[in-house]
Amino acid sequence: MSLKFSQEPLAAQASCLLVPSHFDTDLLPLSNDEKAWLGQQIMLKKDWVAIPRLPEWIIIAFSSHKETAAARLEHRRRQGNTVLGFLNSHGFKNLQLSALETETDELMAFAEGMALGNYQFLKYRSDAGEKKNSMAEILIQDSRLTKDQLDAFAMEIDTLIWARNLVNEPLNYLNAEMLAEQISLKAESAGVKTEVLTKKKIEALKMGGLLAVNRGSVDPPTFTILEWKPENAVNSKPVVLIGKGVVYDTGGMSLKPSGSMETMKCDMAGSAAVSAIIAAAASQKLALHLVALVPATDNRVDGNAFVPGDVITISDGTTVEVLNTDAEGRLLLADALTYAKKFDPELVITYATLTGAATRAIGSQGIVAMETKAEKEFALLIESGYHVHERIAAFPMWDEYKDQLKSEIADLKNIGGAEAGMITAGKFLEHFTAYPFIHLDIAATAFLEKRDSYRGLGGTGSGIRLTLDFLKKLASKK
Repeated sequence: MSLKFSQEPLAAQASCLLVPSHFDTDLLPLSNDEKAWLGQQIMLKKDWVAIPRLPEWIIIAFSSHKETAAARLEHRRRQGNTVLGFLNSHGFKNLQLSALETETDELMAFAEGMALGNYQFLKYRSDAGEKKNSMAEILIQDSRLTKDQLDAFAMEIDTLIWARNLVNEPLNYLNAEMLAEQISLKAESAGVKTEVLTKKKIEALKMGGLLAVNRGSVDPPTFTILEWKPENAVNSKPVVLIGKGVVYDTGGMSLKPSGSMETMKCDMAGSAAVSAIIAAAASQKLALHLVALVPATDNRVDGNAFVPGDVITISDGTTVEVLNTDAEGRLLLADALTYAKKFDPELVITYATLTGAATRAIGSQGIVAMETKAEKEFALLIESGYHVHERIAAFPMWDEYKDQLKSEIADLKNIGGAEAGMITAGKFLEHFTAYPFIHLDIAATAFLEKRDSYRGLGGTGSGIRLTLDFLKKLASKK
């Protein structure tokens, strides 16, 4: 569930006022006793204080002393999530939120932390009514914000939560065909042109990577094409977003150990991200020509499943020696990267839960990323990463890493050696590009098994806030 945002009158059960770190509390409309209580809590270094004033509560939330604007915004998001926990624990349903001597970006960051932190996936819980959070609405009172701005903000939150729901869906409720259907419904409702290629069309296009991964499945693959092309687009060539859509990954014949398989319903998080991004961009009428591509299948073990040692042919004619069937995502992404060439793109970005190496390298606090021929766009993406706190860890794409992908019997192997697995995966993808290219490995950030503030538990929607901020910056610079 997402929070509702409104500027309409609301009989709020609590109010929250955001103020600077050194705000003169004597200026607050509080009684002497309340001011004394507030002063005691400040002495205890509390950065927010809840003051009971029946039948309402008043919450005062201070900004942080952090040096950068990005760090202060992240503090507000996490602070909003913490205050949300207090409100839910007391059964509050709504909150009036305002600010004094505080920029609107801090106000919206606080609201964002509350909205995303309030997310729950209770679809299959018989006790969902008891577990459901009480908080449902925020009244934001700030004359600097327009209704259109607030509506756009609420829509982004709802779209991100839609993506989280997709990632949290189990395979028996979301195979490749179901994923394509859900993506199409969402995209079409936002005005995005949608086409879903069936297995027959995929075979006609000779998408050997996608078809190989699908060989062990009883369900057919899909390839979804989404396009947003407004009349006022500021880019003459589209930005293409490609999302890995492996709805479940057993590892295939290179079977994963059971402890590594339990959460593999999240292996389609890239597809959820790109679908949410283009839907949100279209809903906001963003003046950019965008395309999103989603190759989708599950990777299972069956009598006809592809096996280590097989040689497959990608749709551009590249032959690949498969040494590990658990390195399957790059195979279907190769077909999508090849298909992207038909759009003569300005930039292509891949989103994929691709390697365990990315997780081992930096953990869940950032996205492993690399680029080729896209230095300016990559710098802008890094800037957006700090702004929304979906930070980018830049890795090199040196040519020497491609040596690990040389095969004796085919053009490429699908894995490199034991070192730098996230980079050799990126180099594999790079082979299929002839355009500016950025690769985002969201393996560590797309799904959390332990709650982390507003990022929550389970699907996080990794890459969505990052890319929307990036695309808006990109459009403004045209």
